[in-house]
Amino acid sequence: MPRILIVDDEPGIRQSLKGVFEDEGFQTEAVSSGEECLKKLEQAAYDLVLLDIWLPGIDGIETLRRLREKSSKTHVIMISGHATIATAVTATKLGAYDFIEKPLSLEHTLLIARNALSHRRLQQANDLLRHQLEQRFNIVGESVPTKALRKQIAIVAPTNSRILIYGESGTGKELVSRNIHFMSHRAAAPFVEVNCAAIPEELIESELFGHTKGSFTGASDPKKGKFELADGGTLFLDEIGDMSLKTQAKVLRVLEEQSFQPIGAPTGVRVDVRVITATNKNLQNEIATGRFREDLFYRLNVIPFFVPPLRDRREDIPILADYFLRVFSGEHGRGPKEFTSDALDLLIDYSWPGNVRELRNEIERLVIMIPDEVIRPADLSLPNGNTSRASTLHEARAQYEREFIVTKLKENNWNISQTAQTLGLERSYLYRKMKAYGIEK
Repeated sequence: MPRILIVDDEPGIRQSLKGVFEDEGFQTEAVSSGEECLKKLEQAAYDLVLLDIWLPGIDGIETLRRLREKSSKTHVIMISGHATIATAVTATKLGAYDFIEKPLSLEHTLLIARNALSHRRLQQANDLLRHQLEQRFNIVGESVPTKALRKQIAIVAPTNSRILIYGESGTGKELVSRNIHFMSHRAAAPFVEVNCAAIPEELIESELFGHTKGSFTGASDPKKGKFELADGGTLFLDEIGDMSLKTQAKVLRVLEEQSFQPIGAPTGVRVDVRVITATNKNLQNEIATGRFREDLFYRLNVIPFFVPPLRDRREDIPILADYFLRVFSGEHGRGPKEFTSDALDLLIDYSWPGNVRELRNEIERLVIMIPDEVIRPADLSLPNGNTSRASTLHEARAQYEREFIVTKLKENNWNISQTAQTLGLERSYLYRKMKAYGIEK
């Protein structure tokens, strides 16, 4: 049941509003000052506050300001007998949902309150959905490369810089781009994905920039392009290395001008879009062979990301396997399962050419097809002879971690503090790792 707090220094208004809302089934309390209001909000959460502007002690505007510092979620309707436009503007900037004037119409007040509560429910549902999406797109793993990746995302997400993500197919480039979006100030705006390799050349321009009705054969209705749909948010261009030179030129123009012209449109459209791109190709080689524009490369490659293949972060395989077991058991209504130690060793040993995507598909198959609670080596469908290991599993893990740390040290000119920050580790912990692995400049 929604909880409502009425704040007004006139006893008659407090009693009338309290009676009306209680008759409608709302749990309602009433106080006479801003100080009492703030004290109530410290003691309990309220869905809606009806707040008079002219109060003894601190007024309604100051009460609203302090309320917002403590609770950004509570909806507030301001009440006043003789407020100015400036006061109404101030209240709106402070996040007031609506503004009603005295003498109050109880019917109108009830309508505004119901609208405010409906809006709050929608916000709560949206917050829940966003939280579920964020959980779904978690970057799972505790290896040094994965921790470094999460650290890098946290650093660049709040900016508007363009990002180019490198990595083999199946490593999770889209996952990285979604995390960057969710952690940015654009999180409430759209995230729009385009797989440049999956769209035929003759349709890619329409897909990106849209078209007007009748602008070409088959254009029976107008269509907004992905750039326009992503306005205010993030556009993720996956497999950018597969885009034709003609389309590359048009994308470059959009990045330079922040505007584009839909096919058949007489005027252009301005947009505010953060562009994140990804590729599994070596774009420097593509530039050398004339298949990718060098000027576009420098526009996109402001902050390069590298998502390591799964074979370079084997410590994550047991964690990922357990995570996918739980996810798919829930999705498919199966009971909990676990791997035998031998089966888990085979998963860790396998080279995973398809990376996390291949592991994900394997776990989903096991959840659906294996009725037992325990998954054994014979249940796995990994190809024979396609494993990669040192003399022991421990040595293989140590080898990959050592190589990764050395690479990062070289990138940071052997500055241990800077390298530790890049990896998301304490300096002392990195130093101990270097000592254990015998890493010296």
